[in-house]
Amino acid sequence: MTTTTPIDSSADNRHRPPYRASYHTTTEPLIVTPTFLTRADATPRAERPTDEGATRSIHGEALENPDAEPNEIALEANGNLAFEHWDEYWRKVHGPKFAYEEPGSTSEPVLRYDQIHRVAAGPSSYFRPPYHAMVTADKKLVDDPYAQVPTYHRPRWDGFAYIAYASEADINRVLKQPQYDKRVVADEQTAFRMVTRSITREYIILPSTAHRDPISLVKIHYRQPEFSREAFQQRLLQEHTEVVLAQPATHTYVRRYAQLHNIGSTQYDPEGSRMDAISVFGFASMNDVEDYLATDDYRAIEADEASFIDLAESEFWSGLNYSVINRLLPELATRR
Repeated sequence: MTTTTPIDSSADNRHRPPYRASYHTTTEPLIVTPTFLTRADATPRAERPTDEGATRSIHGEALENPDAEPNEIALEANGNLAFEHWDEYWRKVHGPKFAYEEPGSTSEPVLRYDQIHRVAAGPSSYFRPPYHAMVTADKKLVDDPYAQVPTYHRPRWDGFAYIAYASEADINRVLKQPQYDKRVVADEQTAFRMVTRSITREYIILPSTAHRDPISLVKIHYRQPEFSREAFQQRLLQEHTEVVLAQPATHTYVRRYAQLHNIGSTQYDPEGSRMDAISVFGFASMNDVEDYLATDDYRAIEADEASFIDLAESEFWSGLNYSVINRLLPELATRR
């Protein structure tokens, strides 16, 4: 006889397949709070802004100048471990805290919560595939690599929390609970230096046939100045979507394609409010992202983007996707 070990109620895996017992599905647009974030570290404020109250010290106080007091950073004082410790903390500590239901609280209105951890080795708008060996004029590898290390261009954000609801009212049903308003926010202020607070309407163009895709390509879009936000979003959703779907490479490599259209914010949000839309593409592997971006088909997609998107202001990067909460099965294309 086979026995099943009960799932601890504090464990996050009880909120996603295969442990969930019931699921939802819909073709209506969902409401997503696309929370972009930067990690608590010793970067000077002039290089990366900080939310008020964020980057807490070991004494629970906000560090005004973390670069002057790196040994006081609560998350990790050792700069050699800072990124690794943050990456682990966000997934293994903060994720379960968000999913956990304190007595008297509920996370049920959260239909999906994914964490997308940006991977520096993955494709970005700052370093695109295909990648080439560094060689001399006579086609030999350079013998002074120490003198020719390429400059690293860090994207604005370290990750992206993708949290979906059925309606805007459900956001407050969750976030106004003391658990989130006080204790989860306190955890955010420990782990992050800045988070965005936008509200978006999600359109799933290509639904995932699986309940989790391991790799995401995240594209943050800013419109060209001659477009209103409404006109820009319509162009992205209608004409540009058809360009993306018309490319054979899209159907070869892309496992999921969704657009998030900015419609407001939950509170003051100087960074997130500027984003007009976000595109999220799902892939089976990082190599598939690289191969997709290197195709002539993708060049046709970018040529269309250049006609209405401010590509100099916009950015894209790729990351590892972790499913923390998923109550949406099967995923269906959104009515548009």
